[in-house]
Amino acid sequence: MKFNPAREVEYRVQLAREYLEDAENRFGSNDHKGCVQYSQLAAENSAKAVIATRRTPTWGHDPSAELFQIASQLGSELAGKATKLAELSSQLAPEHGRTTYGEPDQFKTPRMLYDLDSANRAIAIAREAIEIMNQILAALEK
Repeated sequence: MKFNPAREVEYRVQLAREYLEDAENRFGSNDHKGCVQYSQLAAENSAKAVIATRRTPTWGHDPSAELFQIASQLGSELAGKATKLAELSSQLAPEHGRTTYGEPDQFKTPRMLYDLDSANRAIAIAREAIEIMNQILAALEK
């Protein structure tokens, strides 16, 4: 498969938006684990959309190191936003494994780990990540 930067950015933006919608739907139905799970994926794909403006994102669930690496390529005005986006995606990255496997060493399933507060926190981070992604991409289009 050949890398097409414009298509990759578009794809990652769509993924981020769909995952945020999924998180909001889960929040509305009190599925706290699902809300955190989809919020993590929204933040991850927000970061990967920005990374895709410069190179192919990796398949890992914590794209923060990649985003830190390309931040300087975005110019001084956007570097701070990219750094903030990297920090947000890094905050939620550990939740990918936890929402899938829980805490096996403590015999806690994913549903046991999350409550309303953790769902609120995760969805707030995902919303902020998407907002920053939108700001960066809009500035790059100018």
